[in-house]
Amino acid sequence: MPLQTGVCDPWPIDLCCELPDGTDQAVVERWRRVASQLLWGLSGRCIGPCPVTVRPCRRACLASSPLTVQWGTGGRWIPYIDSTGVWRNASVCGCSSDCACGELCEVYLPGPVFDVVEVDVDGEVLVPEAYRVDAPGRLVRTDGGCWPSCQNMVEPSGSPGTFTVTYRIGLPVDEAAIAAVSELVCHLIKGCAPGACGCRAGRNVSRLSRQGVDMEFGDPTLIYSEGRTGLPLVDLWLSTVNPYRMTSPSRVYSPDFRPPRRTTWP
Repeated sequence: MPLQTGVCDPWPIDLCCELPDGTDQAVVERWRRVASQLLWGLSGRCIGPCPVTVRPCRRACLASSPLTVQWGTGGRWIPYIDSTGVWRNASVCGCSSDCACGELCEVYLPGPVFDVVEVDVDGEVLVPEAYRVDAPGRLVRTDGGCWPSCQNMVEPSGSPGTFTVTYRIGLPVDEAAIAAVSELVCHLIKGCAPGACGCRAGRNVSRLSRQGVDMEFGDPTLIYSEGRTGLPLVDLWLSTVNPYRMTSPSRVYSPDFRPPRRTTWP
């Protein structure tokens, strides 16, 4: 998948703090975007579904078989040798698995797939009942038809002879994530208000003594270097969703896998 530099949409918030008097809604929205971006990065860059449109290629049995033999070009079935050395007939539309009695017509969508927004074949949008998604990211045709074996990549999406899938990738923003981003938004807003009792307060102070009371403050640079914020609810959420402090989702690459095409410009 192409590089994603930030969240597609700011996360929803449910503020449970008293904002400084005169705080404008535009200020709240600005810091909501900032907090969403920060927590998206700290949580491993996988929270928050983002839409992506791809033009996939249908998976064929021969693409996954190490030993294959093919002769002729006609007919629906292609003979091949499986991993156990047994001759089989492969359908040009998907492959049968250990738990399937027939052939599946499917394409692979890099994920995690949150949901499918639209499937367009030859300029016609299919109804959702015509397909389903099986983990990991297999879009399976269920209406008796099959996905196109090829398409005209020169034509724009939605034209005759094209095959386009629009889906959302990422994990949902649940109640815990909403609570975490709300706490961070409150903290950031208070840090910019007159008197600054939030994120800018005492940022260079490590120890304070006054009237017989000694107070020691944590070094914020150490907290930030560990991928934490110093806010209890935010850090509790981060330790839950990203305990190993991953900077990006894990991925497995194969030289035999042909990813779907995605137009990035214009």
